[in-house]
Amino acid sequence: MPEYPEEAETLSYKGKVLPRLFAYLKPHIGSAALCLALVLASTALNLYRPILIGGAIDDYIEDYSRPYAYVSPEAAEIRFDGLSLSRNYDPETDGPFAILLYDQEQYFLFRDLDADGCAALREAAAEELPGAAAGETLSLTLDGTRYTGQRMTGEDLAVLRSGDYAGILRTAGVYALVLVVTVICSLSETWLLQKLGQDIIFTIRQEVFSHVMTLPARWFDTNAVGRIVTRCTNDVESLNNLYTGVLVRLFSNAVLILGYAAVMAGINWRLSLICFAFLPVILGLTFCFRTMARRVYRVVRSKLSGLNTFLSENISGMNLIQLFAREEGKAREFRERTGDLYRAQMRELLVLSVFRPSIFFVSSLALAILVWRSGRMVLSGTLTLGTMYIFVNYIRSFFDPIQEMAEHFSVMQNALASAEKIFSVLDVENPIREPEKPADLGTIRGEIEFRHVWFAYNGEDYVLRDVSFVIHPGEKVAFVGATGAGKSSILNLIGRYYEIQRGEILMDGVDIRRIPTPVLRRAIGQVQQDVFVFTGDIKGNIRLLDESIRDGDVREAAKAVHADSFIDQLPRGYDEPVMERGATLSAGQRQLLSFARTLAYKPAILVMDEATANIDTETEALIQAALETLMQGRTTIMVAHRLSTIQHANNIIVMHKGRLRESGTHQQLLEQGGIYKKLYELQE
Repeated sequence: MPEYPEEAETLSYKGKVLPRLFAYLKPHIGSAALCLALVLASTALNLYRPILIGGAIDDYIEDYSRPYAYVSPEAAEIRFDGLSLSRNYDPETDGPFAILLYDQEQYFLFRDLDADGCAALREAAAEELPGAAAGETLSLTLDGTRYTGQRMTGEDLAVLRSGDYAGILRTAGVYALVLVVTVICSLSETWLLQKLGQDIIFTIRQEVFSHVMTLPARWFDTNAVGRIVTRCTNDVESLNNLYTGVLVRLFSNAVLILGYAAVMAGINWRLSLICFAFLPVILGLTFCFRTMARRVYRVVRSKLSGLNTFLSENISGMNLIQLFAREEGKAREFRERTGDLYRAQMRELLVLSVFRPSIFFVSSLALAILVWRSGRMVLSGTLTLGTMYIFVNYIRSFFDPIQEMAEHFSVMQNALASAEKIFSVLDVENPIREPEKPADLGTIRGEIEFRHVWFAYNGEDYVLRDVSFVIHPGEKVAFVGATGAGKSSILNLIGRYYEIQRGEILMDGVDIRRIPTPVLRRAIGQVQQDVFVFTGDIKGNIRLLDESIRDGDVREAAKAVHADSFIDQLPRGYDEPVMERGATLSAGQRQLLSFARTLAYKPAILVMDEATANIDTETEALIQAALETLMQGRTTIMVAHRLSTIQHANNIIVMHKGRLRESGTHQQLLEQGGIYKKLYELQE
């Protein structure tokens, strides 16, 4: 057994969550496709940037020893010390050559070389120069041949490496352009994603609330308000990150991983194997994390739902808590509940705190091995420094999207847990079906007939047993009886808030199951003992956002039930603000307001369930006089414990243990000497 009853919530949704979530993308497929295109563009640019820098390192920074060929003045790229030089040449026809070598932080230019001499000097430069700088020259002896190089000044290098400088400048310009395009793509992608996410969340929130509005009263009897609020707010908001970041980022990261893998394999497959060797470890950690995270997130969402339910109930009932001095006990219970949520969230943090460092350790280990291996290859001359830079940059970036994907799994698990709860609400079917071929009643006269009606809230625990009666149009009928006799249940069944198990309920000779519920309920004006007043103003609480009810109708209804006697005394009259649940109004004023609200809709049938219970004797006398006029031409059904309020009824039906035991006028029932007479004598 769970510690708290409202936390005994089980997930009734057993379908696949992700396909159903993807279905909300269909109306926005164009925006989603554009987002994916921007993601692909950003991914391609991210892959290109390291290649751009690596190429610049190899072509312009490290490749200073590439030979210059002596060419004609017309073909020269560089003119230095009377020489016409170019690096774009035909080795078969152009020559001799000149090259730059670096030693002891100095550059030296070797001239008048043949192809073999250039190769020998470049090979020596790749290892360690056997000679030493002496002043302005560097002398080397390779395979019996002596080579002498002249030291270059800064001005000389500016001329000789002008092409390298220009290449670096071009690379920087291209890199800056790539960054600008990447930023534009990222900004556009972010804006589109946020808008897409908000549009979808708006749709889901509307769908959840609209569906909740259609659910039968029985569902609200068995589901706490706090839990329903959590479904419409917290759980829906949890899906926001899923649409605005996770789904597209998962796609982006998947493309990045494949892109990095393909580029690395294309550049050097041996070094790529170092990265790929760690993938099984990463995937194993991710799978374990996914399994644990989903279980933990379900617990967190359930605990949060229970806490919201507790807060909703206790804040609404704060007057009662203070009346019985239960503040300390409720505070202790709140600490216990928040403690449960705290422990669940700490388990969530534990899963994350173990997973993230594990991924970081694996990626760092792979980076260390790559640096060691690629460094050896650079020193041996089998790998360029630019290629090493590309791989080091890629391997750091290669594991970043994997780690990000894993972290997104935590958000996804949270969203999926919320989605399961949302879909479990959306999949609740309303047992009260709308008719496929609705009956057209025209103007409703208000005749109501129960034919052998049996009704139970749970199973076969019937609260109404074989109840039959007829209420003719314009009649005033009252139901009396002890608590639990079934009086209020009859009123709820007339409006079809619950479905009967057996029998028929007819309105104007038509089974109410053939009448659309909006038409049926619009014809019934119901006033209950417990009045609910919405935040807003007096006028809005009477018309309930129905703009077809004009201000004149509002005032007329208020005047008919003498509600204008207190409304006119308010500072702003009908525009007076009303706080939540009508906290600024007295119980009697709220009841008068509910009378005006009901009468403003001009129903064919008036239903009053202990409607005058919260009204003082003087106010009740005023209302009784008004009701006599208002009841003319309307069927009126009343439930009251105070028999003095229903003596004027045309027919009084006495209910006892779910059965109709007596019926008749006040005098007829007294003469019978049955249950009604006993109730009457008890109230004298």
